[in-house]
Amino acid sequence: MINSHPFLAMAHKLADAARPVLQSYFRKPLAIDEKGDASLVTDADRAIERTMRDLINAELPDHGILGEEYGPENLDAEYVWILDPIDGTKSFITGKPSFNTLISLCQNGKPILGVIDQAILDERWIGIEGQPTTLNDKVVTARACAHLKDATIFTTGPDLFIEEKAIAGYEAAFSSAKQPIYGIDSYGYGLIAMGFGDVLVESNLQPYDFCAAVPVIEGAGGVITDWNGKSLTIDSGDLVIASGDTRCHQEGLAVLQKAIA
Repeated sequence: MINSHPFLAMAHKLADAARPVLQSYFRKPLAIDEKGDASLVTDADRAIERTMRDLINAELPDHGILGEEYGPENLDAEYVWILDPIDGTKSFITGKPSFNTLISLCQNGKPILGVIDQAILDERWIGIEGQPTTLNDKVVTARACAHLKDATIFTTGPDLFIEEKAIAGYEAAFSSAKQPIYGIDSYGYGLIAMGFGDVLVESNLQPYDFCAAVPVIEGAGGVITDWNGKSLTIDSGDLVIASGDTRCHQEGLAVLQKAIA
């Protein structure tokens, strides 16, 4: 095993428990509900998160939990698990395997362990602070891309850039890059970590959307911040940029900050 961490076994256990639940619902008829923020949720989302929460509560009752579907528990704890049972519910509903189960562990608000798990494709990225990122236990590395004009840039969709400044930043970044790719969901973080993309720009995110990506991107040699260049924590805002190359990241930040100034 390349990675090591006192809670890595638990992270794998959570992802392993989530997989059969997700697989049992995939490409099957589903009841779909719309939440207050207009995002979608299914019985699959709820069942997967409930499964993971029950494991944490049973084995690590002193740990906190923040999940997309069932909210916060014990957020004052030193260790808090951040859970997104299906990041990319729209893709899941339409049978497109760009969705992931996202699991991260924050220590005093800082993401120190992250799992991006794609159950249908049998792919699992593991990131641990200070250690190399792995995909199915093999080390992966982001590729070099010095300039935004040469970059493949990802986002889930233009419709997620809602506020005026977010729209301006999106338009500036995507018009400056070489190749835009849409509909990526959190799968884009994994692609950047393994050298198949260069930049990801997103808006309208919550901690469960990005915390797992922090150690994954950083362990692959990349960088992930908010649009002001600040490190991401459980308390960060909704604007995120991730890059495989620090030089490209700095260019991307400059473009975003100029657009939203």
